[in-house]
Amino acid sequence: MTVQRYESSAVYSKVTEANGFVFTAGVIPTDLSRDVEGQTAEVLTEIDRLLALAGTDKSKIVQATVWLNDIRNRDGMNKAWGAWLGGKDAPARACVEAKVIDPRMLVEISVVAVK
Repeated sequence: MTVQRYESSAVYSKVTEANGFVFTAGVIPTDLSRDVEGQTAEVLTEIDRLLALAGTDKSKIVQATVWLNDIRNRDGMNKAWGAWLGGKDAPARACVEAKVIDPRMLVEISVVAVK
């Protein structure tokens, strides 16, 4: 089995591809001044870019994990998520509250897609 890694550092790869599956690392926002909807939209744009590196796209996402710093932010995250998906191709998804790296960071998302 061949494993392809994209945008790797000594600690992790942003995307890993193996056996027809594409895995992203947890994607975080860089503009921490935005609300959860804005941060989520930024993260989803980055996920689009990362999936494209491995030759796939959001229509092929089979599973997603969403971490929110406060579960009460779920509605705002879901607004951006729903707009991004456009009402179709919804993957299996888990959404949980978790402590994140920086308290201003409201969301982190990781996905698994197929080629």
